[in-house]
Amino acid sequence: MKAAEGFTRPGPSAVVLVAYGVAFYFLSLTLKSIPIGIAYAIWAGVGVALIALVGWLVHGQRLDAPALIGLGLIVAGVVVLNLFSKSLPH
Repeated sequence: MKAAEGFTRPGPSAVVLVAYGVAFYFLSLTLKSIPIGIAYAIWAGVGVALIALVGWLVHGQRLDAPALIGLGLIVAGVVVLNLFSKSLPH
């Protein structure tokens, strides 16, 4: 979204819109087998972690210790949901 500059650049804006469409499509596929609350928690957590990683790698954004700890907790939460939750089919 940063490259789209408020949707004023057509190319990056189109990429953002297509990427969001693809993301929601795959989220809808997971809802066939995973409860919506769990699916959304995983989707949001993984999204936050991946966007932070992209910000660091592509845009040179710095992540301080509290940010890294917070991201680690998000990843740990997704792992706990996937490995130990009885709400998910295993």
